Amino acid sequence: MILLRSILFNLSFYALLIILMILGLPALLAGRRATEAYARFWTRLSLLLLDRICHLKVEFRGLQHLSRGSAIIACKHQSFLDVLALVLQARGFTFVYKRELGFIPLFGLYLWRSGQIAIDRAKRGGALPRVIAAAQRIFADHRQLIIFPEGTRRPVGAPPAYKAGVARVAQETGVVCVPVALNSGLFWRRRGFLRRPGTAVIEFLAPIPPELDKDTFMRLLETRIEDATRRLVAEAPFKKGDGEAP
Repeated sequence: MILLRSILFNLSFYALLIILMILGLPALLAGRRATEAYARFWTRLSLLLLDRICHLKVEFRGLQHLSRGSAIIACKHQSFLDVLALVLQARGFTFVYKRELGFIPLFGLYLWRSGQIAIDRAKRGGALPRVIAAAQRIFADHRQLIIFPEGTRRPVGAPPAYKAGVARVAQETGVVCVPVALNSGLFWRRRGFLRRPGTAVIEFLAPIPPELDKDTFMRLLETRIEDATRRLVAEAPFKKGDGEAP
């Protein structure tokens, strides 16, 4: 049953994406705010499909830690579901993404028009000044920057691999950092096809001030996210007969 539901969802998900990208071309002409609103509309429909077809819901916790003003959202990254969830909650959401995604027909136009930040991973440290400069611009507009501090999706239980770029961004901009823990990888694996039923939890944690030195900042960030993520993974129930957790 999980396999059949997953096939139906994946077909519906990508069909919806293609249709809405075509129908949403006027939003591109209308500007960033219209494109952003359209992205939220697509996200809500996608999560509705996920719930109705696969019986997979998303629960948000700790939203009191997420201010309405400028913030860096440093999120554990286990699944594409994380991206969908954060689009709904981040104010003026801005992701840092690998520039190759910008080459996808139509999809790349939406990334560009909604003000997302493209980086060339091959340049390594050379990408950080670009992120900091872009962050200063978006914070001036009271938007929120979403960074995955491990740089890519990581399977559940993988050893942490945090990079210090997020600390540099916080120090250079003076903006607080909100850590985010989750257990989405139990239900939607990073390279998996199955979408397992249950409730994926996205939890916003207590903010970290930008005044801390880099080592203290990163130690606090990693400890906070990893401890909360282990707790969320441990508490995730799976319905009997629906298969085992990965």
